[in-house]
Amino acid sequence: MVVAITAMPALAQSVGLTQVEQLHQALHLNPTQEGAWQAYRSASDVPDKAQSRRRAASAMFPTLDAPHRMALVESEMRQELADLQRQTQVLNAFYATLSPDQRRVFDVRTLPPAGEQDQQQPY
Repeated sequence: MVVAITAMPALAQSVGLTQVEQLHQALHLNPTQEGAWQAYRSASDVPDKAQSRRRAASAMFPTLDAPHRMALVESEMRQELADLQRQTQVLNAFYATLSPDQRRVFDVRTLPPAGEQDQQQPY
């Protein structure tokens, strides 16, 4: 409950900002946390790159025989796992720099909306 109240002013001030910019603003990071934030942001770009790789792989599918398609899928899955592991490391390093109040804000703001949670499989 406290998180929602403290986050409200940030939401009101953040009209026109992206969700990432809103998160950055709501966290009120100090200068010593900015480097970890930048690393976190950089690692957050990985899903966009992964989506581009998947599109390229899908375009190749019709030209490949079954064993090569399977090898391509396996390779893509290995890359996605490596990307996820890197994202986890960077997230943990950034999260460790946050105060308890900043962690609460981060946790609330990075949780998928309720409707999207129902569609995701638990890990």
